[in-house]
Amino acid sequence: TPGAPTDAAENRPNMLPSQEASKIYHDNYMRNSRAIGVLWAIFTICFAIVNVVVFIQPYWIGDSISTPQAGYFGLFHYCVGTGPSPSRELTCVGSFSDFSSIPSGAFKAASVFVLLSMVLTLSCIACMALFFFCNTSTVYKTCAWMQLLCGVCLVLGCMIFPDGWDAEVVRDMCGEQTAKYSLGDCSVRWAYMLAIMGILDALILSFLAFVLGNRTNASWSAGWCLIVEGNCVGANDSRSHTSAE
Repeated sequence: TPGAPTDAAENRPNMLPSQEASKIYHDNYMRNSRAIGVLWAIFTICFAIVNVVVFIQPYWIGDSISTPQAGYFGLFHYCVGTGPSPSRELTCVGSFSDFSSIPSGAFKAASVFVLLSMVLTLSCIACMALFFFCNTSTVYKTCAWMQLLCGVCLVLGCMIFPDGWDAEVVRDMCGEQTAKYSLGDCSVRWAYMLAIMGILDALILSFLAFVLGNRTNASWSAGWCLIVEGNCVGANDSRSHTSAE
């Protein structure tokens, strides 16, 4: 009948124009948040790989052409030679499981802080499984705090490490001018620079996780509703309010 479409339209849930615009904005908001969240997770995994490499690799400082000996040092593992730097016959020493083999107390402390940073990053990745069971905002904020602590640990590790450059074995390789926070004839290697870059990565990822957590909270308080039988029903609110005629 001619009146049937009108009746169907009247029985169909309606939106107020402003609320419909809010719903469209809300949908786009959530879609963008999910896309950013996926990128955050990918970069967090990449950062964890970087953190593991920085902890394991013994290329924080190393020799140069003018050093008395060839070699390179990491947090707890180092390799030194008995001849000038062109000679590549190196003897490697040091293990994190044997603290007595680490040549400096500063190296030991830096190793512990970088290890804590690595554990926090890996724990953050494990926490991503909680997205299936817990409130999304809570998981993001938990990971954000972990990444912030990870950055703090990396800062401490990078600041403490040069305090051990006056160790005898380092001075033997880098020359007599070597002292705390002064490398003498040696140079900074790629692992140390990667650790410094990791500090910035951790802070950016932490900030992004805080933003995502707050965006998720904001999305739940969106103010759009459906007009169903004269009631304004919010999409994220179980309460119903009678709309004005």
